[in-house]
Amino acid sequence: MVYRFYRAVLVAAGLVGQGALAQRHEVGLTLGAVTSSSRNSPAGRLDLGSGVALQANYGYRFLENRKAALTGEVHFLANPLRDISSANGMATRDVATLFVLPGVRVKFRPAARFSPYAAAGAGYALYEQSLSRLDGSMNPAPRFTHRGAIGFGGGADFKLWRFISGRFEIRDFYTGNPSFNAPVSGGQHNLVAGGGIVLGFGGGER
Repeated sequence: MVYRFYRAVLVAAGLVGQGALAQRHEVGLTLGAVTSSSRNSPAGRLDLGSGVALQANYGYRFLENRKAALTGEVHFLANPLRDISSANGMATRDVATLFVLPGVRVKFRPAARFSPYAAAGAGYALYEQSLSRLDGSMNPAPRFTHRGAIGFGGGADFKLWRFISGRFEIRDFYTGNPSFNAPVSGGQHNLVAGGGIVLGFGGGER
């Protein structure tokens, strides 16, 4: 899926390559939620609860025409706490999360009042496990777990006033597993939905 997206980005770059260099910066600030998920383990199912997603996004738009715009971005996400519930008392009690993903974003009809976009990237995930297990004993899992991450999703920006826009989006961050202190197969999907504002600066008004 990510390979197909990047191939589409190259095609979009060819389309917008004839447009002028916008040299436009933007900072997006969004508040959302990481949805809950369930993982199967031989020692019992693990239910990872939902949590708040605090997100910031820096973007630099370097190719643009009327049909599409290509932006390089760095996306940050912080989640302070997601509780874990399970019949397995040896499981980690909770986790916190930090994602940092450089990537690219293709926005369609960038000059319109309502502009949808698709985004993808790859980077770094940090999971912080609790010091205790569900049974109350000390957690032998490492406090911090470092993983690679792949992110993809989409959303839309809508103009509010001059250089200020609104934004809503959905992204999925796929990573290696946190240290649940219980074996699970596959990787961890972190589906996030959120909304907020975008501030544009440099190269004129949005």
